[in-house]
Amino acid sequence: MPELPEVETVARGLEQSLLGTSFSAVTLRRENLRFPFPDGFATALLDRTITRIGRRAKYLLMHFEDGTVMIGHLGMSGSFRIDETPAQEPDKHDHVIFDTHTGIRVRYHDPRRFGFMLLTTEDELQDHPQIRGIGPEPLGNDFSGPVLAARLAGKKGPIKTALLDQKVVAGVGNIYACEALHRSGISPKRIAGTVAGKRADGLATAVRTVLEEAIRSGGSTLRNYSSTSGELGYFQHRFQVYDKEDTPCPKGNCSGTIARMTQAGRSTFFCSRCQR
Repeated sequence: MPELPEVETVARGLEQSLLGTSFSAVTLRRENLRFPFPDGFATALLDRTITRIGRRAKYLLMHFEDGTVMIGHLGMSGSFRIDETPAQEPDKHDHVIFDTHTGIRVRYHDPRRFGFMLLTTEDELQDHPQIRGIGPEPLGNDFSGPVLAARLAGKKGPIKTALLDQKVVAGVGNIYACEALHRSGISPKRIAGTVAGKRADGLATAVRTVLEEAIRSGGSTLRNYSSTSGELGYFQHRFQVYDKEDTPCPKGNCSGTIARMTQAGRSTFFCSRCQR
């Protein structure tokens, strides 16, 4: 599933092409994705200037001049494709077509149909069920070691599982949790509530650094993810531990080997020698 860097990359690509434009047509080629489309979905987006396209956690947010906000999620296999000219004919997995007054066509492509698109307003966005309760943005100015420690306080489960909880920190998924824990030298099995002080400072820094590096690399492509131009991300070529089972730990002063275990149904990759 696309994580924060992949969603951020998509949001920036969409904003670059669509900011200040409006849709002349929105074509739904099926009645639902993971959820049914809201009543009046297409009509609500027509002829309204797009003022901003951003992200909250793993959700895409498209803002319109009248206060309408479209909430989008890529699910497991969703992607947006931008066609300048000429517009490409949709294929069978292009489920939503957005045509702009400037001639740009955006196709939402989703073979597994786990993504979704919903509507809300600027005033109601923070209380929307998909957004309400999400933790701090790890790239925001307010994210720090003390903030992370406060979110982890009292949690008795493993730190890796806690990092995947969107109420603890927004947008961090399995890949980047593994990478950040390795960089900060924290075992994924450590009890989350014990990550405080210098440990929390180091982990918060590692989370931010890993995410920023991944965004600069266009995200990670393991299966279906690609950017709005169709390009693949390449941060997967810089993984230190994820999917590196039985390889030497890349830290220069460590003689350990990357191991794999399962936590909460997800694969965790780590070095038991340098992660404590």
